[in-house]
Amino acid sequence: MAPPSCLLLFDIDGVIRDVAGSYRRALQSTVEHYSGWCPEPSCIDALKGEGVWNNDWDASLELLRRHWISHPIDNATLPDRDALITVFSRFYFGANPDGEPEAWDGYICDESLLVDQGFFSSLTNRNVRWGFVSGAEPPSARFLLSTRLGLINPALIAMGDAPDKPDPSGFLRMAAELLGQPFSATAPPVGYLGDTVADVHTVMRARKRWPQQRFVSLAVVPPHLQTTTQAAARARYEQALREAGADVILRQTSEALEWVKGLS
Repeated sequence: MAPPSCLLLFDIDGVIRDVAGSYRRALQSTVEHYSGWCPEPSCIDALKGEGVWNNDWDASLELLRRHWISHPIDNATLPDRDALITVFSRFYFGANPDGEPEAWDGYICDESLLVDQGFFSSLTNRNVRWGFVSGAEPPSARFLLSTRLGLINPALIAMGDAPDKPDPSGFLRMAAELLGQPFSATAPPVGYLGDTVADVHTVMRARKRWPQQRFVSLAVVPPHLQTTTQAAARARYEQALREAGADVILRQTSEALEWVKGLS
């Protein structure tokens, strides 16, 4: 098999699908369920901007912890993590989280796609190998990629398959598998497109492990900040991505194809 022109790996949430009304809403509802307080999107953005709260279950727990520090309540204790996951999953997937996808009736039903199958066909036609490295739950990720986008056996690392980002282990493992050759100065470049500081930090840590390989951090602002009324918040978010080390800021995921074209 001929070597690829480059390798492009993708985060899923905020990059391939809009999760403002699903995962983020489930996070808000879970926090409100336990505390009566519903965090604003800007509060979640600020937490994600710290670069270590990629897992939304842990982000929910951290928001609860901080809220009760600033708003003390007698006998308030953090919920058991497994119990919180159950609550979160019922908001996100619906009444039967372990049921067939066709029966899901939770916030997942409100997710809109940010790219289509043709985008990945265009990448393949340019000899680009691609895959997904995400913290999304495996059933949700597979449903999105295989059922909604119609991708055939897409290369995927999801929650539980590798340590949470910004640990680069999963990213590096998939990159090595798809490149089919050792990392080196002459190997094709490897790009990773994400929407959070943790995604950018993942690439930065990969560079430290393999400085001879060209790793590129591409970033896109999540859809909930891509409106005219959110221009100032978007500018701050983009600045945080740049300060974290992002090499390229895209306006939308589909622009990754233009980045690929620019490599030739």
